[in-house]
Amino acid sequence: MTTPDLEVASLAKRFADYRAVDDLSFTVERGSFFSILGPSGCGKTTLLRMIAGFIAPDSGDIRIGGKSMQAVAPNRRPVNMVFQQLALFPMMSVGENVAFGLARRGMPKEERGRRAAAMLERVSLGGAVHKRVDELSGGQRQRVAIARSLVLEPTLLLLDEPLGALDLKLREHMKIELKQLQAAFGTTFVYITHDQSEALVLSDHVAVMNRGRFEQRGTPQDLYYEPATAFVAGFVGANNRIAGRVVGNSGDIAEVATAQGWHVHARKSGAVALGAAVEAFVRPEVAALERDAALLPKEHPQHVGIVQSLLFDGANSAVLLTEEVSRFEFRVALPQTGRFADLKVGERVYFSFDPGRAICFATADQVPS
Repeated sequence: MTTPDLEVASLAKRFADYRAVDDLSFTVERGSFFSILGPSGCGKTTLLRMIAGFIAPDSGDIRIGGKSMQAVAPNRRPVNMVFQQLALFPMMSVGENVAFGLARRGMPKEERGRRAAAMLERVSLGGAVHKRVDELSGGQRQRVAIARSLVLEPTLLLLDEPLGALDLKLREHMKIELKQLQAAFGTTFVYITHDQSEALVLSDHVAVMNRGRFEQRGTPQDLYYEPATAFVAGFVGANNRIAGRVVGNSGDIAEVATAQGWHVHARKSGAVALGAAVEAFVRPEVAALERDAALLPKEHPQHVGIVQSLLFDGANSAVLLTEEVSRFEFRVALPQTGRFADLKVGERVYFSFDPGRAICFATADQVPS
């Protein structure tokens, strides 16, 4: 059995009364792209900096390539780190930037120049060896920073929100490039981000972090289609969140009534008792929309909505409705055909969704301790 590149066992770190990392244990397999996704302040940067050796844990162990990192200094660990602020040296050429770590290791100039040039070829910057850093685009500088780390052949490459400073279009492009680079090199990437799109697009596995712990760990598809907690359902992807109480149960489907009297049906996650306070989640893309109620699937409960606003975003366009009786806001993704391009604010429409593709969780005060 192959030894994981990263093993974290019962890792904890506190700052005064704040638990930044709370008894975490997990492994990252060799050659995988593993992302840690969570909001600001959830502990992900503290975790990454402990793996790198910049922060000492209060307890627990970190093993890289099967070896414990206790008392191992950051510069002695088989890891490299890429930050949002790339910290490239403007007084050096691109090739000298990439060769910098090799020079610090004492490698002869000719050999480190050869390796740096070869690495730049692999990241499609072979013609930039003698260029200045300020002659490169933002995406090219990002690739230089990654090349500078990978030329040292680390067991782990740690990436701390490396795309955060890029504009939207370049960020989308770099997501594809990063995924391709990781696949080409086979180096294990550990990536932290608060951007769910980055985590879902890039990763083999994702851990959703909240308050120092992992709420759920799995493939991007697991997290999106089968969230394990209300936090994951609300954080990963767009979702309509509907709070209410269970007023009926039919097998694994609960009937949920909101305080305003709207009734929806959703699949139960775990034990959800009659009368329990719950939160139901319905993704905008699972809802069907029609101007004629007869065209909706007859096996699904139907609802009436009033168009409140149109949210045009090309292929990601949606309509924001208010349910006619309760005035509850509900978002529905629009088909890419442009069939509803002529919807008007105030128009009355009909919508429905398959209860099996919605999910509800008991609220925190309803979950047995």
